[in-house]
Amino acid sequence: MSDEQSIREDARKGFSRGECKLAGGKLVGVNVRRDGTGAVTQCHLDGDFFLDSADEREIAALVRDIEDALIAGTPVEEAFARHPDTSIVGIDAAAIETAFARAVGSTVMNSADTRSTDSCNASVKHTAGKGAAGTNAATAMAGPTADALCEEALREDALRDEARRRWKALHPQVIHDIARQPQEQMDIDEQWAREVAAGTRPATLRIWEWANSAVIIGRFQSLEDSVDLAACRREQVSVVRRCTGGGAMFVEPGNTITYSLYAPRDFVRDVSIEQSYRLCDQWLVDALGGIGLDVRFSGLNDIASQYGKIGGAAQRRFPPQGEGPGSLLHHVTMAYDIDTAKMSRMLKVSQEKLRDKAVQSAAKRVDPLRSQTGMGRASVIALLMESARAGLQWA
Repeated sequence: MSDEQSIREDARKGFSRGECKLAGGKLVGVNVRRDGTGAVTQCHLDGDFFLDSADEREIAALVRDIEDALIAGTPVEEAFARHPDTSIVGIDAAAIETAFARAVGSTVMNSADTRSTDSCNASVKHTAGKGAAGTNAATAMAGPTADALCEEALREDALRDEARRRWKALHPQVIHDIARQPQEQMDIDEQWAREVAAGTRPATLRIWEWANSAVIIGRFQSLEDSVDLAACRREQVSVVRRCTGGGAMFVEPGNTITYSLYAPRDFVRDVSIEQSYRLCDQWLVDALGGIGLDVRFSGLNDIASQYGKIGGAAQRRFPPQGEGPGSLLHHVTMAYDIDTAKMSRMLKVSQEKLRDKAVQSAAKRVDPLRSQTGMGRASVIALLMESARAGLQWA
């Protein structure tokens, strides 16, 4: 164990953890430390949710405000209200408060290897929020009407047509990049997004190549609670943090297909964050649909077929730089092939995260493109590049 890791684990001793997975949404975790009287003195928020704001300082301020509200026992909704220009996607106030209640009632952790403790009986009153769970319970039980399904289909068709129209207008350059080390990939991603934000780089679609195996964690995730760091050291797997939200990913050279879209912010003008994922990936859905896969968008940021999950996406918006237009960074990682046993050794996936999934392991949720298509990886990449460029000809 390195000195840095020892210091980090020592700092976490005495903390307890609680987690809550919003049905159909994301996971939020809360680590707390209490004094001798039982009062909470420290609180840290993490998870695979998404936070978005034109001002990066506002994101940090919102997280601090939420943590302060939890310590003080005031409603988290009030913290949300103080930051109206920051979007929180995938969780709601009730989920955060539930995770905190579980942390306060859970067993004290003795090391970073302890998994989440979500078996306490603490309960928090839930209210319908603006997130994925904000659905009227009676309506959900009754199911959608035929008219509602028809209206939904029309909205889907309209969004699909709009995505194709905007892609043609965006006209990104399509690049198959050289292999790069994991940290360099993270640096390039943010650098190119800032260049588009400044107007010094045109809209670009970059397909990556990995030079080394890695675990990439989301911007707001807890490193110790998401990754088995000892296993990564043993198997020489790099661990890096990306600049976007979402969950941890395991990648290996030759087994993964990753791409990034760097677009001026006008590309997603006047659409919700949820819809912007579809605008950015419609070309991919068309490409894989063209070879017989029934590809669809799943949840907020996943892409799946009739056989299982293919990959996941994440985003971040960058404000204008100088006279530039601002930018959107949207990146996707897809499993071409996957060593599920190795992935399971690298990642820590709590049972709370899998609570509303149909299967009970992260490995079983992913069905790689190799098994779904029977195509070689180079052929899949060639297909994607051809489809991305063909989309520029859409009527």
